[in-house]
Amino acid sequence: MPANDPVCKMTVDEKNPPGGKAEYKGKTYYFCSPGCRRSFERDPGKYAKA
Repeated sequence: MPANDPVCKMTVDEKNPPGGKAEYKGKTYYFCSPGCRRSFERDPGKYAKA
């Protein structure tokens, strides 16, 4: 199932996200690259949908 990277909005495969994944407030987010994941982890509230 595809997911959208919350940082760059790119479509990512949930089963094999190139940038890994992170949890925030009980929701899992998937990333296209480690750089996008690091940006999210520095300020998750900026990128996470409420």
